[in-house]
Amino acid sequence: MADDATPNAYGAAYTMTDGPFKGWISWGQGQDPYETLVGPFAYRVHDDGALEIAFQPERRHLNGANAIHGGCLMSFADFALFAIAHHSLKGGVMAVTLTCNSEFLAAGGTDGQVTAEGEVLKETGSLIFVRGVLKQNAKPILAFSGTLKKIKPRSAG
Repeated sequence: MADDATPNAYGAAYTMTDGPFKGWISWGQGQDPYETLVGPFAYRVHDDGALEIAFQPERRHLNGANAIHGGCLMSFADFALFAIAHHSLKGGVMAVTLTCNSEFLAAGGTDGQVTAEGEVLKETGSLIFVRGVLKQNAKPILAFSGTLKKIKPRSAG
């Protein structure tokens, strides 16, 4: 869950090498089994420091009403909490989601990437408070906020 974690360590960030998010960063690749299954979710930091977070919904992300499943959007919002807080998670710092709140604003579909934007509201020694919004085709579809708890990595075994 840190930008510079050891390659292939659980939760380690990696650079995607193919597909629509080639060159973007993710935490999937099997190291985070759930995100690998439901994603791919990805982010990148531009040279000017601007953050871009996105995923491309597919049919498998839809519910019976042909809209993006709420659980998928909430999973992407959880991913976005960590991407937004990536500057606070350097140097091997790991975190877990302590709270994740969401409000559904509109339905999404497969007609464009879902993007996330947000900000770190406050950081303490052990907590990071984040808020943001998911959008599709510039339309807000989900508002979210959450708190991340910094943790020490578990020892093997």
